Amino acid sequence: MEQTESMESAVEQFSEKFKLMQKEVGRFIVGQQQIVEQVLTAVIAGGHVLLEGVPGLGKTALVHTLAQVMDLDFKRIQFTPDLLPADILGTNIMVDRAGAKVFEFQKGPIFTHILLADEINRATPKTQSALLETMQEKTVTVGGICHRLDRPYFVLATQNPIEMDGTYPLPEAQLDRFFFKLSVALPTHEEMGVILDRTTGVERPEIRKVISGEEILAMERTASQVPVAQDVRDYLIRMVLATHPDNQNAPHDVVRYVRYGASPRAAQTLISAARIRALTQGRYHVAKEDVNAVAVPALCHRVLLNFEGEAEGIATGDIIRGLAD
Repeated sequence: MEQTESMESAVEQFSEKFKLMQKEVGRFIVGQQQIVEQVLTAVIAGGHVLLEGVPGLGKTALVHTLAQVMDLDFKRIQFTPDLLPADILGTNIMVDRAGAKVFEFQKGPIFTHILLADEINRATPKTQSALLETMQEKTVTVGGICHRLDRPYFVLATQNPIEMDGTYPLPEAQLDRFFFKLSVALPTHEEMGVILDRTTGVERPEIRKVISGEEILAMERTASQVPVAQDVRDYLIRMVLATHPDNQNAPHDVVRYVRYGASPRAAQTLISAARIRALTQGRYHVAKEDVNAVAVPALCHRVLLNFEGEAEGIATGDIIRGLAD
């Protein structure tokens, strides 16, 4: 009885905090409710998010607003073609200490809690790869010395569609390290009107800090304890394996249009995101509907199309939705 009450209390507290963050972000960000929900899901899971869309859709504004809602350190890096790895990670510089010349590590902007990597695909692949270690291990190694980042730590990156001039596609290894990839759509007529009212008037909504880093880590621990039934776990695994064209259970569209399928990291993402969604829905167990709800943002950047798929303009999201029972 006590355990049941404790579970119900944990679900209620989790849901209340999640909705509070949603509400506060929504004081400035118009529409995009699903995008906001998915970004918060990734943040609570300790993951990173890649936001894709043409300039002017509010991707950077969303990250700025999220940083205001959380009582955490925030830094922004504007990615450009001339940006170097040392500009992100930091470097060893020579300083005078008591008359002696010694090398001292000067931390770069990567040392923060929330990092906005703005227009990440404007930088060269060499600079993009500087984030690989920090995104996976949450450490920075410079000059043979490993420096650990504070938690929570997450990268919220924005990118322009790769068809635009002056962009470099992210390496597959880096794409795989993003928890979710989200496409930001153009607002509706009504939403555009509200955006104009909020951004061109004399007064702008004041965003409050409503959650601390310790509370985010506590929510992550709560989510990790949500049980997953064996049949749901098997369903999730089958979905990931079915993205591989050489798998015997792969559907026709995967065999015909997919070059590479999702990695085991995709399965980890699915189970973490599904647990958080279950809690936001008021449940202390994961259902297939939770897996299906997070499948597209978790898998779309991890399933790579072959030449035929790209030539025919096949949408990866449609292939993934076709894997659901």
